[in-house]
Amino acid sequence: MDTSKEKRIAEYVQHLQRGRTTTVRFRLPVKEEQAYELLLAATIAEVKSRHRDFVPNSSVDDQLRQIAKCLTADSSKFGIVLCGGCGNGKTTMLKALQNLINYLKIPNPNRSSGSGFGENYGLPIVDAMQIAQLCKTDHKKYLELARCDMLGIDDLGTEPVEVMDYGNVMTPLIDLLTKRYEAQLFTVITTNLAPNDIRKRYGDRTADRLNEMVDKIVYRNPTYRTDETRACSQLIHNSSA
Repeated sequence: MDTSKEKRIAEYVQHLQRGRTTTVRFRLPVKEEQAYELLLAATIAEVKSRHRDFVPNSSVDDQLRQIAKCLTADSSKFGIVLCGGCGNGKTTMLKALQNLINYLKIPNPNRSSGSGFGENYGLPIVDAMQIAQLCKTDHKKYLELARCDMLGIDDLGTEPVEVMDYGNVMTPLIDLLTKRYEAQLFTVITTNLAPNDIRKRYGDRTADRLNEMVDKIVYRNPTYRTDETRACSQLIHNSSA
């Protein structure tokens, strides 16, 4: 392509972009290493709030470093999905991130009218089952969640894919994720589903959109709920003896 043609196309692009609203990508206002330190501190605080002892290990360190990179990198992504087995720290990480964002008081340049968070970013967390219920019982609240600047969705995959409302079939999570994809709104998701299972459950279109939206971080470590698991197993054994 010759120089004059490149210049004309660049001018066309400038004109076409005028008047269009571009959603600013959320990023932590710190370098990657400091983001890692802040995330680690927030995770320790969250664990301690549950009267548990934080035990550092290589899995947690790797997860935190991946998340720190996602939240500071110059990337087109606008979200994160934490996927893996039960009880291995995904929801704890989501709550830690919520607490950290509140602590940092990061100015929100988007300030959408439906965000409900004023001038600073905030990360509301709603579990997937509740979102499915709101789609039927409080559609206004459901739409607010679909449009808010940031959203944490906990336990994706525990909700019914379809719900019925007066004979109408609705797909609450698919529709909500579609709205957030189209508006490029920052979304953090936790799920016990593997990436391939997400595609099977929600279909190719939603899976492809999620691939464009989010960085995937796979939690491969076993459950931290070993004490409870052993106690439950022992109780079952004693009951059957």
